Amino acid sequence: MIKKINATLSEKLILIFLLALAIFALSFTVIIKNKCLFVKDFNPQKINFDKPKNIVVLNVECGNVIIELYPELSPKAVDRFITLIKSNSYDDVAFHRVIKDKLIQAGDLEFGKKNKLNYGKIGTGKSGLGTINSEIDTEFDYRKGSVGLARTLKYNTEDSQFFIILDDEPLFEGEYTPIGKVIYGIKILEKIKYSHRSEYVLRPDFINTIRMYRIN
Repeated sequence: MIKKINATLSEKLILIFLLALAIFALSFTVIIKNKCLFVKDFNPQKINFDKPKNIVVLNVECGNVIIELYPELSPKAVDRFITLIKSNSYDDVAFHRVIKDKLIQAGDLEFGKKNKLNYGKIGTGKSGLGTINSEIDTEFDYRKGSVGLARTLKYNTEDSQFFIILDDEPLFEGEYTPIGKVIYGIKILEKIKYSHRSEYVLRPDFINTIRMYRIN
């Protein structure tokens, strides 16, 4: 015969406390692991754009980032960017260089692809289309969300790699070719994985897709 055990009030309270603590710990773990939980996503089809032909939708793990391009500022650079977008060249390419709250960089089409990531050479790859000249003569204010083409230490070496700044960078003005600005989704970009030890990220986040905006 099984004897019934009657728990005291204090024992019941301890049990309830332990159960609540376990639930809290589990919930906290889920929140920590889901970095996108409190980040607002954007549906471009629900937004009215003044210049829809200049709109790009960058899709990453946490959602859509909406970029407006500035072809009037840097026609050759924007044309290169659009050419690579239309060929789906940026799909599955790593955000290989990330400085927390400062900058994210992607676009190494040679060594940054998800299926052939090369940590020893990432950041040095090319598109195969050749370099283009820097377009830095027009005044441009590098505010938070600005998008530019990356280059080597020399001018006129822009190709496929691009960066987005997460803070104002006045020293970039007149140094890097601007191509546009993030108009929706900067908080999404702030969730891109970074390293505490280096600007270059081990097991980085990737671009899912980049597409020119189309009205459905």
